[in-house]
Amino acid sequence: MPSTLLTVLSALLSFATLVLSLGTSCSAPLGAGTAAPTDPYWMQNIKHQGTAAFNSNPSGYQVFRNVKDFGAKGDGVTDDTAAINNAISSGGRCGGGSCASSTVSPAVVFFPQGTYLVSSPIIAYYYTQLIGDARVPPTLLASPSFAGMAVIDADPYIPGGGGAQWYTNQNNFFRSVRNFVIDVRQVPATNNQGTGIHWQVAQATSLMNIVFEMSTAANTAHQGIWMENGSGGFMGDLVSPKNLTDDIDRLNITSIYPQVFNGGKFGMWVGNQQFTVRNITVNNANTAVFGVWNWGWTFQGVTINNCQVGFDLTTGGLTESTQTVGGEAIIDAVVSNTPIFVRTSQPSNGKLAGSIVINNAQLTNVPTAVGVVGGATVLAGGTTTIASFGQGNVYKGTNGASTFTQGSITAANKASSLLDSAGHIFGKMHPQYANYAVSQFVSVKDNGAKGDGHTDDTAALNAIFAKFSGCNIIFFDAGTYIVTQTLTIPAGTQIVGEGWSVIAGSGAAFQDINNPKPVVQVGAANSQGIMEISDIIFSTVGPTPGAIVVEWNVKQPAGQNGGAGMWDSHIRLGGAAGTNLESAQCPSSGTGGTAACFASFLALYLTAGSTAYLEVWLADHDLDGNGVSQLELFSGRGILSESAGPVWMIGTAEHHALYQYSLVNAQNHYMGLIQTETPYYQPAPAVPSPFSINSAFNDPTIFGGSSAWALHVTSSSNILVFGAGLYSFFQSFGQDCLDSSNCQSQILNVDSTSSINLYSVSTVGTTFQLSVNNNGVVNQSGDVNGFASTLTSWSQS
Repeated sequence: MPSTLLTVLSALLSFATLVLSLGTSCSAPLGAGTAAPTDPYWMQNIKHQGTAAFNSNPSGYQVFRNVKDFGAKGDGVTDDTAAINNAISSGGRCGGGSCASSTVSPAVVFFPQGTYLVSSPIIAYYYTQLIGDARVPPTLLASPSFAGMAVIDADPYIPGGGGAQWYTNQNNFFRSVRNFVIDVRQVPATNNQGTGIHWQVAQATSLMNIVFEMSTAANTAHQGIWMENGSGGFMGDLVSPKNLTDDIDRLNITSIYPQVFNGGKFGMWVGNQQFTVRNITVNNANTAVFGVWNWGWTFQGVTINNCQVGFDLTTGGLTESTQTVGGEAIIDAVVSNTPIFVRTSQPSNGKLAGSIVINNAQLTNVPTAVGVVGGATVLAGGTTTIASFGQGNVYKGTNGASTFTQGSITAANKASSLLDSAGHIFGKMHPQYANYAVSQFVSVKDNGAKGDGHTDDTAALNAIFAKFSGCNIIFFDAGTYIVTQTLTIPAGTQIVGEGWSVIAGSGAAFQDINNPKPVVQVGAANSQGIMEISDIIFSTVGPTPGAIVVEWNVKQPAGQNGGAGMWDSHIRLGGAAGTNLESAQCPSSGTGGTAACFASFLALYLTAGSTAYLEVWLADHDLDGNGVSQLELFSGRGILSESAGPVWMIGTAEHHALYQYSLVNAQNHYMGLIQTETPYYQPAPAVPSPFSINSAFNDPTIFGGSSAWALHVTSSSNILVFGAGLYSFFQSFGQDCLDSSNCQSQILNVDSTSSINLYSVSTVGTTFQLSVNNNGVVNQSGDVNGFASTLTSWSQS
């Protein structure tokens, strides 16, 4: 049964993990979970005292809501729609089409075990986590008369609104849906309202541990996920039988986790600027994935069984107005008993018209590996493995001339440390601790921390880590925790937030641009041990020109890939209540000046001895203003990695002055899909202003024009970039430069000593897509692929 499958998945993913540092409250590590077989998920019964620090009524506002407290029965008979939506919407929350975005009214909406009958959509308001019991995931059962867009709707259309929706799709941030069976089989098979989730979202969103049950009738119109627009990041672990503003600097992802799709016309019907999808299974659908448009998508770890078509892609659109699928990159697929693996709607006719990359696809009884609607076969299938296939423009070295290819392309050198036992890129689901009892958690608020957005919690939090790290899972009750000195999280720590609890650096310690200091130090230097951080936001209260927001030192335990990582955790700088970096202080007009509008020196620093599994985001919108106003904020650097690896990096880094990603002496990195945006204020001031080059942090000294690098790679080896969207939308907040793709001249630089493979790299607004040794090599004019230009593959030789 689906619920049994999810329970097994949860158990496997919550097994006891090794901790190598211990607090003073215990003499042995935490060990395995002690929840009794009949216990509910710990989240149901743990004391909930979280607050929304900057809500107008923080003491009265309710963050955690149990749907049964609002009248839901979960008996499979009572219509629970109204009760569930009341649980979500109560408390003056951001929704209805009159609120663009808000961080001051978060909600964690919990569903105990049961079957919840719904007759119309469950509306996922802004800044909401919908979480089912991870031990026995509840079922959301669509009634036979179900009417509406989908069982869960993340961005409703306004009736009579001429296509208007509650939220602007590119700014539809901060949602998570976890641990459900969504069953639409009672909806008539031919009714396309039998849709599981309408997921038109942007960054900082995730789906995980969901089973979609749909009709298997030949004429079924059911679909698991429907996504027609947005600007996303990541989905992971799914299995089945922008508004262009510059308001906050972010490091973030959008995710879909183990998800299973059973039946349906489409497992996923999707269109979005960019996305990463990891670990999905589709069984017995007509089409596993239907792609209508994108600039670039990466699928990592896809299993397709007994479908008619694996990937059905609309292709051929080469202008902004005719945009179709621009780039589809698929790595580690297992496909069986499916007539066609990948099918495009139009033939390429010997030139780029939708880029495709396939790496390590194992086919069993799949007659056509790559085909075209109408029957043409591009790549024959059978029972075979596709090692490395590409359709598109392929480049090598410093040769700016491409070779259009429909066939084998250079295979990446994948470091063994990046792979699992099956030889696939390693992946790890967000820890949920399903088998752990409430008694195995400790609350930071029960131990002296306030989280009120004003009190200095540095001493309290350091004392909590010293006492409980490795002994208990540390629960950060919802709130904003101010630290005025570096907060060190010891190796051996497991942290769970509530509704994206915030840790924010503030004060003089982080204001010296010439002596930057970490706000949060993840592991002491050269430390090793388990480190799991989930549902946390790292931030600053500006101005903080000397803040290294997160310095990551910890190394995973030997033999335990993914033992040190972050999930559904984000670095969000400015643009939110309490940051002192909003439109009132730092409008795009520049009247806020420079000194008052420094957000950070460096967002994320992976030091040489560290390893990291990261599913995270750096943000860029004024979430608590009107949702569209632009800001002029200054964050010096995005992600600096000097790590020898292994590092798995899925996410985005946007709007930093010098670079978004810099790899220096780095090794053994998997990056996909990475997405960046150049600061909208550049080139006035020009890079690196208002910062200076700092050799201690291996800053680039040469820039391709007057704007930041999206990705800068120096003296690094075994780097695999499997999907990238590197965007430059503005010059000094104006967009005339887009017409001629010269918002900046160069955006991605690799030195000639680095070993790196690039696949499915899409760029916007930059003349050269790729530079080697600071010299432009690949001009975007030869790779126009709709609104973006796409480089299918590049290698040094």
